[in-house]
Formats: sequence, C-alpha cells, structure tokens
Amino acid sequence: MADSTSIERVVEKAVARILEIRIPALREELVRAVAADLLPELANTNGGHASLHEDSQAGTTADLLTAISAIHSGATQKDILRALLDNTAPYSGRCALFVIKSGLATGWKGRGFDNNDAVKDFSLDLRSGVAARAMQERSASGGASTDVDARFMTHFRAPADGRVLFLPLVLKDKIAAVVYADAGTHPGGTLDSASLQLLVAATSAWLEVISLRKQAQKEGVTEFSERMEPAPATFTESSIPDPFASRPPLHAQSSVPVPQQSAVPTQVAAPPATMAMAASATDSSTRVASVKPAATLSAEDEETHRKAQRFARLLIDEIKLYNQAVVDEGRQNHDLYDRLKEDIEKSRITYQKRYGNTAAADSDYFNRELVRILAEDNVSLLGVNYPH
Repeated sequence: MADSTSIERVVEKAVARILEIRIPALREELVRAVAADLLPELANTNGGHASLHEDSQAGTTADLLTAISAIHSGATQKDILRALLDNTAPYSGRCALFVIKSGLATGWKGRGFDNNDAVKDFSLDLRSGVAARAMQERSASGGASTDVDARFMTHFRAPADGRVLFLPLVLKDKIAAVVYADAGTHPGGTLDSASLQLLVAATSAWLEVISLRKQAQKEGVTEFSERMEPAPATFTESSIPDPFASRPPLHAQSSVPVPQQSAVPTQVAAPPATMAMAASATDSSTRVASVKPAATLSAEDEETHRKAQRFARLLIDEIKLYNQAVVDEGRQNHDLYDRLKEDIEKSRITYQKRYGNTAAADSDYFNRELVRILAEDNVSLLGVNYPH
C-alpha cells in the first residue's frame, strides 16, 4: 500500500502541475477562438439586434480582446461575473445580471443604473415578451422596452431609445443567468448587441473551465496554490445543474452484472505500450467484473468508488474540452478512438495508476465514462479500431 500511496501522490502532483501550465494557455486560446469564430458572424447580425458597426464605434476588436482577457483573468465565479459587467460599459448604457434559480430570475449586480444596488434581489419576470423569447431560444433577443416586465421598467425607467436586449448565460448546458442590457435613459446611448454577445459567450466558456478546475481540486489535486473563492450567494454551484452529479456511482446502481450487448463496452485491451506502463496497476482480463452491491462495501470503499468515477469523468471531460472540434468530427465519422487515441491512452494510464489497485479497480469507470461522455452512450461512434 505504501507504493500505491506514493504513486497516487506523484500522479496528483503531475496533474496539478499540468493543469497549472495549461490553464493560462487555455485562457489565451479561448480569447483567440471566441474572437475568430464569433466576431465575424456577430458583426453581420441585423434585424432586432444591433450590429457591431451600426450602433457605435466605441469598441474596437482590440478593446474586445482586452475585455475578454479581463474576464478570463477571473479565478472565481464572482470575479468572472464582475469582470463581465465591468466590461459592458463601452457597449451598453445599463447592464444587469439576473441569476436563474428554480425558474426565478433574481438580480445580482447592475452597472449604469441610477441606483445599482436596487438591482440586487429584484425579481424579474421572464415568462413573456423579449425575456421569454431569449430563454426559449437560448440566444440573445432584442426588442422594445414595452415588451418587458412592466415592474422593472417602472422601477428603473425605460431606456431613452426604447430598445432592450436579453442575453442568456449558459453553463453546463443550462441557462444559469441572463444579462439585461439597454442604451441607458439618456439620449445617444450605446447598445452594441454583437459585442455584448461576444462577452457573454466568453464568460460562459471560462466558467466551464473554472468548473472543471474546481472539480479537479475536489478530486484531491492538492498542489494548486490558490483556493477558489465562494461564488456570490445567489450564484452558487448548487444553483447550476452539475453533470458530475447526473448519475449515481455505478457501484451503487445495481448488483446485476452488465450484459455483454450493453452500449457500455467491456474493459478495453490497451495497446502494447499502454499495457506495459499500466501492467502493475491493471488486470489483464478484458471482462467487466460484476458491480458489487453498495451494501457489501465499507464506507471507505464506497468513497473510493465515488472518487474513481468522478476522476474518470474529469479526465474524459478534459479530453472533450481540449478537443471539441475533433470530438464532433469523430462522432460524425464514427472514428473517435482513432482521432483521440493518444489522449485517451494517456488518460487511461493516469486513471489506472491512481485507482488500478483500489476497491474500484474492477468497475471500469474510465471506459464507461469514455463511452458515455465522448460517444454519447453509443459505442459505435468510437470506431472499429476501438479495442473491446
């Protein structure tokens, strides 16, 4: 057990070191990708939304990149959301963020209002008008101020030009918050829809990264020097659906062995190089062992199973995060494994070194999460070269 503990500590340090190195690079990559992919498209937006060139020349591309960099400098939900609101000034007269919880939109902070503090805890009705359309379409929606919650307009006054914009902030495939923006109550104000959409998209992307980073900390990666600051009381992790909690640990689901024709694959027979590196931590058998009923496990083993499944999810989610375009192409062409073989096998080794000699060794969480997350529960998407 001493050797196993030593290996685990080495792996934890290695994972921490890699994450610390890759997070800054990922931040820069996100800035470039968001700007390159979204800016041209948003610049041509017309109709109900103001275009980038139509409304003002207040913000240049360089200004937008600076704003996105500021957002991506945040290390906590609170910092990120505050940076988002602070950087909306060149692109709107007024802006406010409302957190969605239990179907209700509650004010968090505002910018540009006569009394920004009055936005806090204000309950905004999203059931009709422009707001409802934004929520239903999960995309930015603009319209007339007369088509917005009358209580809000009475309390804060309608914008001078009569235009409003709602921008959903999507996190983990759910609308976690909505951003309200208008040109302000004084004539000549700015409402730059394209730039605001870009900032909200960048915020959503970075919140996803921070969520994975926090999950890594929970899994025992102890070398991060900073501690994550709690999010604002109205915007906590508990208010955002967590995909890591979407399914109970497999060991607790059933005591019935997994059928061979299941969409979940049997244990993968890794390539020779992988087998050599993981031989000390894995069983040579390719059969999925029957999942032990939770009742037969000690509290310590139960926790080991939970940690093993979460760690497997984290590893696969990281592969997906860094290779989203490749994942999409692999699903379309049914050759995910061929395209991501190197990343998959490296992550497999990391998982086996950490949990290959534990109570969770026989549960094959890595392969199960590989099929569930990357292949969307369809093992055929991994391709004919995926070793069953």
